[in-house]
Order: sequence, then C-alpha cells, then structure tokens
Amino acid sequence: MYRKMLIAGLTSLPRNVVRAILLVTDIAVLVIALSLGNLFIHGTDLGGWPRVNLWACSGTLLLGAALIFGFRLHRIKLVTFNANDVLNIARANFVTAAAYLMLLALLAAERPVVTTFIFGAISLAGMVSSRAIAVALLSYLRDHMQRRKKVAIFGAGATGIQLAAALNQSSNTRVVAFFDDNPALHGMEIGGIPVFPSKNFMAHMFHNSISKMMIALPDTAQQRRDSIIKQCEYADLDVQALSSFADILVERGSSKLRTVEPDEVLHRDKVNLDAPEVAKTYAGRVVMVTGAGGSIGAELCRQLLRCRPAKIILFEIGEYNLYRIERALREQAQQHDICLAAYLGSVTNENRLRHVIRTENVEIIVHAAAYKHVPLVEHNEIEGARNNIIGTRTLAHIAIEEAVERFILVSTDKAVRPTSIMGTTKRIAELLVQDIQTRAPETTFSIVRFGNVLGSSGSVLPLFQAQIESGGPVTVTHPEVQRYFMTATEATRLILLAGAFASGGDVFVLDMGKPQKIINLARKLIRLSGRQEFDPKTGKGDIEIKVTGLRPGEKLYEELFISPKNLRATPHAKIFRAEEDILSEIEIAGLMREIQNAIEKEDAGMLRKLFVTESQKLSGKRTAQTEIITQNGTHQ
Repeated sequence: MYRKMLIAGLTSLPRNVVRAILLVTDIAVLVIALSLGNLFIHGTDLGGWPRVNLWACSGTLLLGAALIFGFRLHRIKLVTFNANDVLNIARANFVTAAAYLMLLALLAAERPVVTTFIFGAISLAGMVSSRAIAVALLSYLRDHMQRRKKVAIFGAGATGIQLAAALNQSSNTRVVAFFDDNPALHGMEIGGIPVFPSKNFMAHMFHNSISKMMIALPDTAQQRRDSIIKQCEYADLDVQALSSFADILVERGSSKLRTVEPDEVLHRDKVNLDAPEVAKTYAGRVVMVTGAGGSIGAELCRQLLRCRPAKIILFEIGEYNLYRIERALREQAQQHDICLAAYLGSVTNENRLRHVIRTENVEIIVHAAAYKHVPLVEHNEIEGARNNIIGTRTLAHIAIEEAVERFILVSTDKAVRPTSIMGTTKRIAELLVQDIQTRAPETTFSIVRFGNVLGSSGSVLPLFQAQIESGGPVTVTHPEVQRYFMTATEATRLILLAGAFASGGDVFVLDMGKPQKIINLARKLIRLSGRQEFDPKTGKGDIEIKVTGLRPGEKLYEELFISPKNLRATPHAKIFRAEEDILSEIEIAGLMREIQNAIEKEDAGMLRKLFVTESQKLSGKRTAQTEIITQNGTHQ
C-alpha cells in the first residue's frame, strides 16, 4: 500500500515542484560541468586555479541560469520529451558555452577553447541525460508498479506513431509493439518501440501477453483492417480501430474514435452484386423510386445514377426527406446529364400517382415506400395496412394502366411466416403483386426480400452507436434474438439486379450467410467504438448491455424464405428465386375487400382478425407466433 502511495506521489508531482527540480538539476549540471572543465586543465588543487577562471565560472553560472529560464528548459514536459526538446537544450548550451569562451578570452585565461569544449559537452550531456533518466524512471514506475495495460499498434505510419506518443502518456496503457506490412520498417525501433512483421502477429501478441490491438491504418486499407479485426475477434482479443490522428484532433483530444461503418460488423464477406445486366436494364430509362427519401430509397437513387438512366423520378411523402435527397443527388446527376424530378405525394393517392407516371412517361417503378418500423406499425395497424397494402395495390394497378415495363416491390424477411402487423402487411403486398402479375403480361412484376439493413434509419446500428456515445446502456430486446444483416449497398444492388433478372412474379432472396445475434453485434460495436462492455461481476467496463424484453410482434428468429427446397438458381451465384405458393384471384379479391372494409371503418380489431386468419393460411397451422398479431400491442 505504501509503495503504491509512493509511486502515485512520484508520478503525479505538482507542476511547480517538477519545474523546481528541473531548474535545480540544470544549475547543478552547470556547476559540475564548469568544475570538471577546470579540473581537467588545472588539476585538483583548487587553490591553484587562476582567479580569472573563477570569475568566468561565476559569470557563466549566472548567465546559464538566466538562459535556462529564457529557453524554458525547466518547463519541458518529461512525458513528451523528444528531439525538439533536445535541440532546445543544445541551443541554450551553445549560447552559454559561447559566453563562457568570450569571458575566458577577455580575461586572458589559459586554454579557453579546450575548457569551453569540455564544459559545453558535459553540460549538454548532463541536461539531456538527467531528463532521459527521469523519463526512464517514471516509465518504469508506471509500467512495473502500476501494471499498465500492454497495447500493440498495427500500422507504424504517421498515425500509428502519433497514437503511440499519445497512449504512452496515459497511466493505464503502454505501447510495446508496432506491427506493419512494410518490410523496410521491420527490425526498427520508433520511439523505443520495436516494429515487427505483420505475419503471425497473433502469436507475438499471445507470447508477450498483449491484450489489445489498436489499428492505425488509412481508410484505403479497409480490407486489411477488416481482416485484422476478424483475427482479433476470433482470438477474443480486444481490438480498436481509428481512421486518422487528424480525426481525433478534430474531436479536440477526446477519446472518441471514428464511427464504425456497417461493413465492419458483418461476419461475412461482402457480396459482389456488380453485374452488366443492371446497367443495361436501366440505362436510358425513366425510373421512378417511391419512398425515395428513406434509407433504402435514397441509396437506390444513388446506385441508379451509376446505371445512367435518362431520368430518375423521386416520389416521397416527407417534404424534408425529399428535399434532402434531391439536393444530395443534384450535382452528380448534372455531371452525368441525368434528369431529376422530385414529387411530393402518397402511394395511396391514385390521382397523384397517375399524374406523375403519365406526365413523366415512367418505364420502371421501384416501390420502396412502406411503413417498416415494427412497434410503430403494431400500434398504427390501420395506417400500416393502408400504406403497405392499399398503396401497393394502387400503384400496381396504375403501373398496368400506364404500360409501365417493370415493377419491383421492396419487401422484407419479416413477411415470411409473419408475427407482426408490419410483416403481415408486407406478405399480403407480396401475394397481391404475384396475383396481379397473372393478369398483366405487359408489365413484369418482381419482389425482392432481404433482411435488416445496417445503417438504415430503423436499424440497430445508429441506435447502438447513439447509445454508446451517450454512455449506455445499449438495449437488446432478448439475448437470443438473431437477424440476417446486409449493407444498404448490397440491398439496393440486389433490388436493381432483381429488376434485371425478373421474368414475372418472382421473389428474389440473397444468400446472406448465417444470422447474427443482436447481442453479439452490440458487443462488437462497443469494442470497435473504443469502449468496454460492463461486467457486473467484476465491475469493470463502461457500457452496459441491458435486456429489455421482446417488443410487440418481434420474433427471435427471422427467415428469408419459407422452404429451402423451393429455391431456384439465378444468373448470380448469391441470388436465388423463391418459388412459393400464392393465393388465387378469388382469395385475394375477398381478402382485399375485407381489408378495405376494416380500413374504411377504422376497425383495428377486425383488421387484426383478418391478419391472424391470413397468417394461419400461410403457416399451414395456428401457432403461438400468430397469436402475437391479436394482442393489440402486447407481446405474449
């Protein structure tokens, strides 16, 4: 205990005390240097030293003390002692030695040049050495007494070097190794820290008990960064990434690291969805995107710009969202000579839709407008059904009337064996589109079904990041909840590919790998954001993960298709066509009449009963899951 108190006292001395110690030490070095210079020339008999030398020493000592103040040597911070500080000490010593030489010459002292050289060399070496010894002592006390956490940095470039300098000032961390892919750096030491080859870096970390890896690679090395993160996570090592030291400076020295990108939290390789069919399908066409201001709709518009259509029609109910996406796309569209037209309106407004489609001669419709937030739609079932079902039917019928060539419905994995109002509305919309296709040979209808889109407005990624930024807790509804995840880029390219592959009434799904637990995603985001999950047993960590319970209509597991036996290949290896049973025209017509009647009467109870019945038909039997839809906002 006393040892710890002593160490704490030595490593946290008041600033004025440290400055006083440095000042006294430097003056003592001057005295020793002057004495040794005279001893070398005049011997150990102090009485035999020339009086003029004593006068020169006294004057030099006074001037040297003044120069220590003038060059602010006593204010040098030991934890940041570097080459610039050494250069500043050298300047002060040069001026002091020059003054000493002038005094010796003026007083006609014996051998002034040799005496001055000895004095200057000893003085410079003494001031630098005293500080180096102090730095080494403080470092030893922090490393071996305070048990600082060992950290390695991947990337020995400018960002990594500056990061190491910053971390070594901390009382909690100590950088012990650099790893780098550049063979020219291997075997070097940077600021006393060795640089090792990146090959087998994991073995080196385990051998030296290094518990944390800091990644300081440029944004252009995204693939390499992802590889390192995967290796560290597989070995259960703490890993933290930052983009550039400049980003930290912008944050005014805070410990906030860069925002974690959606690609980094996917536990699978990116799916390559580039295909020549996409550009051919949309090039030179007039494409209308409904819900253009939403997360998916906006990314769809960005991806469409790459296909060089003649015109993109932005259709959106929200004024601000429409303004934002139109402004974001305007400059790029002008550069590629692509026209943009922004229209406010709802997909339930038949006259508005007909006017826009007819006026603009729309050839392709991508229908992304929908209410998708499960808990909100669960408590607003009438509007959810009106927008997601009636809106889809209205838009599809007008597309047929106006001879639109292609109609792509953006759907969701929640439509498979739905347990929520939102999922059921999207499943009925799918069935509706498939039924309409049977009587519309001139318009090609298709459906694209995918899982959660990381980074979208309703996804967990921005929610978790906001919760981490505010200090937690990060809320997870259930420890076993699993979801399929994809990026917005993957989702929108899949949609566009579906339009190219569609032959009529198709349901397209993407091979998204294995589903991921939401709680594991939360833990990964906490680590990548530079924080540590709170452990209630040990009391360590700063971000708590709190389980809140399943929300109304929420599943533990999501599915992309009803049965893997019904999947068929497409021209793309990762995209499949799901062949699923559909309802007859009579069944669809009867269902739509009842839904329309419930909506007109604003009868939520009637609507829920209809949805339960429909879920039973689609599932083939009544299950505990279908009961969720009847609870009117309460999960059982």
